[in-house]
Amino acid sequence: MSKQNDAISMLTADHREVATMFEQYEGLGDRAKASKKKLADQICMALTLHATIEEEIFYPALRQKSKQAADLLDEALVEHAGAKDLIAQLQEADPEDDLYDAKVKVLGEQIEHHVKEEEGEMFPIAKKAGLDIEALGSEMAMRKDELAATM
Repeated sequence: MSKQNDAISMLTADHREVATMFEQYEGLGDRAKASKKKLADQICMALTLHATIEEEIFYPALRQKSKQAADLLDEALVEHAGAKDLIAQLQEADPEDDLYDAKVKVLGEQIEHHVKEEEGEMFPIAKKAGLDIEALGSEMAMRKDELAATM
């Protein structure tokens, strides 16, 4: 299996993809309402897929292998809950709404913080914990495809 298919590489690629979308959003002008809505919807879908595969597959596997990761995993779940709340607000909102851009901005900042913790602290622990990151990557890719087909 190629390196890109391992769990950590897959999650890191998701992080880069979403960061790029947030940057694109920032570059849109005030009058680009339709483009903003479309991009925000793409961001929300990508984050929802990502959080789901982490919560269903990656986090439980890491929790089982590493007591050291417990606090980080708990924090990550709380961060996911906050992001899901903003995602729900954005999905129901319109770019014409007063706080729409602010919500996208705050979501981006929360995700940036979350990514730094995952990549800087959680992923190194996962690598040392003896996880089968290739098998996890395969399982996560299949689940992500299943979820994407229902969205």
